Amino acid sequence: MESKTKNNLVQLVKYTDHYELFISNFYLPPEKLQFTCYPLEKINNPTTSQDTIHVLILVKDIPVGFFALESGEKVLKYTKNLNARLLTAFSINNDFQGKGFAKQGLLLLPRFVNNNFQNVNEVVLGVNKRNTAAINLYKKTGFVDHNEIFLGPNGEQHIMHLYISREGLV
Repeated sequence: MESKTKNNLVQLVKYTDHYELFISNFYLPPEKLQFTCYPLEKINNPTTSQDTIHVLILVKDIPVGFFALESGEKVLKYTKNLNARLLTAFSINNDFQGKGFAKQGLLLLPRFVNNNFQNVNEVVLGVNKRNTAAINLYKKTGFVDHNEIFLGPNGEQHIMHLYISREGLV
């Protein structure tokens, strides 16, 4: 399976230890940390399932963002689709926020999923209803909000769905 998906400037790659030093220097302001966690916290979390794929958003080979694609029972809290993955821990390093890299990375997500997961046809996520910037970003990148709410540890979460088409993709 292909581990890279890219456009001209931004690419998605599977995390390897090669990038550990880069992502150990990520900074997220406190107002962002209420909605996510640092990449290494997610990667090293013992409760994260073994088949979770950790994904980096690279710009010119420099990690600027991170998210995880999880499977298993956790996904079933968000969808009944057994062919779905759960996107968690999305973050952009503070130095690179506001430059459009989050949007560009998420726009690459369908191709990345098709290149790396044979049967996945949906990506779901929960986004805190107070995080309006993230809700708008996800909507702009193809996620659909069916007004489903999940009560998470930090309050109400909108469940959003990105439907992955396998047609016409190489």
